[in-house]
Amino acid sequence: MPEVTLIAAAAENNELGKDKDLVWHLPDDFKRFKQLTTGHHIIMGRKTFESFPQPLPNRTHIIITRQKDYEPDGAIVVHSLEKALQIAQVDPQPFVIGGGEIYKLSMEKADKIELTRVHGTFEADTYFPEIDPDKWRLVSSEFHEKDERHAYAFTYLTYERAK
Repeated sequence: MPEVTLIAAAAENNELGKDKDLVWHLPDDFKRFKQLTTGHHIIMGRKTFESFPQPLPNRTHIIITRQKDYEPDGAIVVHSLEKALQIAQVDPQPFVIGGGEIYKLSMEKADKIELTRVHGTFEADTYFPEIDPDKWRLVSSEFHEKDERHAYAFTYLTYERAK
C-alpha cells in the first residue's frame, strides 16, 4: 500500500492562505516541497491547481473537483478522494497538497504529514485541519530562523500516524 502523505505549510493558527494564495514566501520551503514531491503523484483540489501558473514539472497531477466538465491540460481529473487515491496507488508515496477541504478529507486516509509550521499569525480564509495528538506522533522537527531570504522563522515537522 502507498504511504499517503499530506504536505503543507501552515502558520501558528493553521492558516494556509488567503484569496487562493499563500500569505508568505519561504524559498527553502518551496525547495523542500519540490524535493519531496518530484517524481510523485500530487493530489489537490481545483483551486489549488488553478493557483499554479502551469502544472508542476515531473509530477502527476490529480485534481479533485465537483465540476463535471473540468478538463485542464496536464492533469487527471476525478470527482472523489477515493478515486484520486485509487489512481495514485501506483506511486509508493503520493502527496496530498491542498487545499483546506482536500486536507480535511484526506486526514483519516493519510499515513504521514510533512508540515512546515510558519511562526506567525496571518489573516486567512483557508486552514489546515488540527493534528490530533492521539492519532499522530511527531517524529522529526527542524527549526529555521528568519533571515534575509525568509521573513518568518519556520519549523519542518514530520508526523506519522500513531499505531
